[in-house]
Amino acid sequence: MAGTSLEAVADGAPSATGTLGLDLRSFWYVAAESSALRPARVLARTVLGEPLALFRDANGRPAALEDRCCHRAAPLSRGVVEAGRVRCGYHGWLYAGTGEVVEVPSAGYGGAPAGCVARAFPVIERDGYVYVRPGRAGTEEFTPFPIPHLGEPGWEHVRLVHRFRAGVTECAENFVNVPHTAWVHPVLFRSRRDERLRVVVTRRAGTVTADYHGERANLGLTASFLNFRGREIGHRDSFHMPNVTCVEYVFGPRRRFVITSQSVPVAADDTFVYTDLTYDYGVWTRLLHWPVRWLARRIIAQDRAVLGGQTEVLRRGGADFTHTSADLVYTWITAIRRDLERGRDPRRVPAETREVELWI
Repeated sequence: MAGTSLEAVADGAPSATGTLGLDLRSFWYVAAESSALRPARVLARTVLGEPLALFRDANGRPAALEDRCCHRAAPLSRGVVEAGRVRCGYHGWLYAGTGEVVEVPSAGYGGAPAGCVARAFPVIERDGYVYVRPGRAGTEEFTPFPIPHLGEPGWEHVRLVHRFRAGVTECAENFVNVPHTAWVHPVLFRSRRDERLRVVVTRRAGTVTADYHGERANLGLTASFLNFRGREIGHRDSFHMPNVTCVEYVFGPRRRFVITSQSVPVAADDTFVYTDLTYDYGVWTRLLHWPVRWLARRIIAQDRAVLGGQTEVLRRGGADFTHTSADLVYTWITAIRRDLERGRDPRRVPAETREVELWI
């Protein structure tokens, strides 16, 4: 099979020559939930190290400016919104959503000097999120990742937001890493049973998918409810560049759960994770909202703890990792993100599929 070898990826070898302009800043990232961006309010957010001031314009549309007044570098997020424009809290300069300075009170309410414009970022509102693209317009237009089954008839939805003391790569790998679940989430999710699974892993066009075969009963305290007939479970994990993971379980007709996580970088080891759980479980669907929320929050708390501990060790000694064949998903996710960090297009790597075994 063509493609990058596991050993080459683990050693950090380059995997592609890229398309000019494609990097981590070419994509859309969640900056806030739509419900948090209320009229007359300015939100301070940071995405990929870019401090942002978010607000709604006079038409209710979201806008994002660099969180820096052109006058004396005061943070615009400490200002106020007036008729859909943000006024700096230091000297009162008034900005439109485009970044244009429309009023300078100390200069007789005239405009700012020519060319004095705050940097504005592209913004899209979708699926109850406000997305921002940190980079300037490139050679290709991407769209935010659509939340699977959100709003579809018969499906319910739980949304959670957490801050992780870890990098995006570590978060994404954790969310699609099956082996850790028996040790980090015993009883709640899985326990060690030495159950042998066959996993088909594919890397293609900036995505990694892992299809699990042979999984039946190792589902922690929910096993008897989720899969009471003991059928083989349909289970697919996937990563979508640059920061999205999906975990899908199919237990039978109208017995499906999908967990979508968007890991948004604040800094190198500081990440906001927006988690959407969509599920259809037949007659039980409407009754599962609070049990699903309760279980998800506890599992995420355990992940936050273990990743926070890992970050402390990485700060001391760096990422000196040892890989086995069971870590193929991690190494391919790392390779995709490394390519984007270096301005290379991961889609230029030839598609590759491998089959591995793991035990949980």
